[in-house]
Amino acid sequence: MMRYSRSGRPKPPGGGRETAVWYLMRLSGLALFVLALAHYLILHFVFDPADQDVDFITNERWNQLFWRAFDWTLLMMVLFHGFMGVRTIITDYAHRPRVRVASLTALYLLGALLFVLGTNVVMTLPMPGAP
Repeated sequence: MMRYSRSGRPKPPGGGRETAVWYLMRLSGLALFVLALAHYLILHFVFDPADQDVDFITNERWNQLFWRAFDWTLLMMVLFHGFMGVRTIITDYAHRPRVRVASLTALYLLGALLFVLGTNVVMTLPMPGAP
């Protein structure tokens, strides 16, 4: 009979990269909780959802550097946490070295591509009134 831990994945023994990833997963999960809750509360309680459309996002929300940075940080935390979770699954279940290396390489390339695309979208949307 398999016993499951109530505390989740145990901390890797010793130090090094796996321990750093273990801590980063917990920190990014906490950051995601705070950012996603703030995002939800702001967009559903502070602002009326009935008034939110593409013009609201471009003219009101992303017209301020703070909101662009907030949304970019939320996006990057989602990407980091998700991709590090998939990395953990690959390292746990891909036992053949070639499969593991190929899978991790594809994962890192996809993560880098989505990082560049997400940053490009958030940072290059023109601000209203800018030349």
